[in-house]
Amino acid sequence: MQKGKIGVSSDNLFPIIKKFLYSDHDIFLREIVSNAVDATQKLRTLASRGETTVSVENAKVRVSLDEDKKTITVSDNGIGMTAEEVEKYINQIAFSGANEFLDQYKNDANAIIGHFGLGFYSSFMVSHKVEIVSKSYKEGAQAIRWSCDGSPEFELEEAERTEVGTDIIMHINEESEEFLNKSRLSEILNKYCKFLPVPVVFGKKSNWKDGKEVESEEDHQINDINPAWTKMPADLKDEDYADFYQKLYPFSEEPLFHIHLNVDYPFNLTGILYFPKLKNTIEVQKNKIQLYSNQVFVTDSVEGIVPEFLTLLHGVLDSPDIPLNVSRSYLQSDSNVKKISSHITKKVADRLTQLFRDNRSEFEKKWDDLKVFIEYGMLTDEKFAEKANSFFLFKNTDQKYFTFEEYESLIKDNQTNKENQLVYLYTSNQEEQYTFIQDAKNKGYDVLALDDILSTHLINKFEQKYTDKRFVRIDSDVVDHLIQKEDHTDHLTFEERQELSPVFQSVCPETNGVNYIIDFKAMGEQAQPMVITRNEFMRRMKDMSKLQGGMNFYGDLPESLNLVVNTDHPLVKKVLAEKDEVLNSDFTELNEKMGALKAEKESLEKAKEGKKDEEVPQAEKEKLDDLRAKISGLEDEKRDKLNAFGKNNKLAKQMVDLALLANGLLKGEDLDKFVRRSVELIN
Repeated sequence: MQKGKIGVSSDNLFPIIKKFLYSDHDIFLREIVSNAVDATQKLRTLASRGETTVSVENAKVRVSLDEDKKTITVSDNGIGMTAEEVEKYINQIAFSGANEFLDQYKNDANAIIGHFGLGFYSSFMVSHKVEIVSKSYKEGAQAIRWSCDGSPEFELEEAERTEVGTDIIMHINEESEEFLNKSRLSEILNKYCKFLPVPVVFGKKSNWKDGKEVESEEDHQINDINPAWTKMPADLKDEDYADFYQKLYPFSEEPLFHIHLNVDYPFNLTGILYFPKLKNTIEVQKNKIQLYSNQVFVTDSVEGIVPEFLTLLHGVLDSPDIPLNVSRSYLQSDSNVKKISSHITKKVADRLTQLFRDNRSEFEKKWDDLKVFIEYGMLTDEKFAEKANSFFLFKNTDQKYFTFEEYESLIKDNQTNKENQLVYLYTSNQEEQYTFIQDAKNKGYDVLALDDILSTHLINKFEQKYTDKRFVRIDSDVVDHLIQKEDHTDHLTFEERQELSPVFQSVCPETNGVNYIIDFKAMGEQAQPMVITRNEFMRRMKDMSKLQGGMNFYGDLPESLNLVVNTDHPLVKKVLAEKDEVLNSDFTELNEKMGALKAEKESLEKAKEGKKDEEVPQAEKEKLDDLRAKISGLEDEKRDKLNAFGKNNKLAKQMVDLALLANGLLKGEDLDKFVRRSVELIN
């Protein structure tokens, strides 16, 4: 028996191994099984060259669990190792200057394992002792046994083994006994090993018999050694792609379509990406793309490895140029990964372009399921955005689809404002904004349906890029002001506006957390007496705040709505006449008093002009303050009278409630009062 010390400072090595990917320490099984697969592949290569007569016909990797002995064994009938090879590849850890390297990278175990293939030593993450029993394929080779308990010492001796290959026997430590569970091991093998190129077996197949599960004598193979992405696209049918999707994501809804990647220059890359039906949401869990290196699972957390918008896709990417390392930061900085990421973006854009050009009608049918993905790509990846201009579609409220150029041609004659800007009218909810849409259509305008979660962000991007275009939501103003082609005349005097505003303000709801801003516009006798609109800028900012989450200035502001009063409408004129009839005598006296006070105030203010503050007599200052207070008091008195008139005016309240009702803002007790008042007014 040979005893000795491993050719690296194990006092440094093993703490690093223990720390390596602590949150994912089930990775040890991937590393050990992958090594067994490599050994098998090497033997196959030698056999194909005629360099060995060892049979590889039934080559496989077997994973065995012994709960009583608390061991997990990974066995292969691959190339095997001699004592000299164990000394070189295990004891010396396959590189020179190991101590210096450990000193340099002791806080970055990912770099060590990623660069130097220390996969075998990941077994010590879960084991208090590891044994290797191996027999080389070489003629006359002696089987050996190597063992180590995680200290610097190891033992190496001759052993009995009839077949060529290697057993890795892991004696599981107390902290890792969760892995001594058949279901847990099955779960890990399915996660990491289900597409390895050599058969991996674990346990026996089970069949249902007499109402219970009965284990058969047949090995249970957990992997598909020839998954769809390893085959040529010409050898696959649509149902093959559909079947593979179900293997990846059991019970999932059928995807829209797929892209089969098969690149051999300037790097190697294969894979299949699927477009899921996203509808109107962005999935929170973006771990649907699985990353492989030579069919060995690397990670399913691909954010930062592929462009952000591609994380919405599902599928598999496989490249031997991807380092077999699960450190995402390490992968993100790898130059090959960056090249692959850029290439995938191009392939996805090219595929979408092809689908659009080859069969536009089918592309349009899928648009509602695709648009969030495409919009997300346009917002987060400028190169994709440039290509997407050719296949991005606008959909209007008549369910017709247009490219950028097509839609501009459609609306440029009728929807250009006085600043020569092209105005894109849109709705975010066709049902809620139905009246606004109809008013716009009656004027010959076209209205887009921009109703998904990313629309506000996309609109802002378009306006930044195209300064001669504006996007205006259909309920942001009355129809005559949505696309201003000329200046509008205001039929009310300033004083009339000042007196009407408190009347309608007094009957606006006070308890629903909304601020109502009274505005007056001449909209014609046939238009509604009042319309509620939403300020375009403020609404956009609040919409974006909701999507971004967290504290935000605009998101924290209360909702503000514009109550636009149609000064042309007979009912509004009637309220104005009633106000004059009820309050004119009071206001005549108030206005006379106010006029006299204002004239005196203006006289004193004029006398102050050109004087320093200390040059103005104190008596004049006090007189001026007194006049201002009296004027303010009279204005408050006048406002109180207007408020009182408004609250008692059923017609004013009815018109406000009608506007609220049209916008779905009248509910509960207020709605009940409206119905009762309507009956009274009809009678």
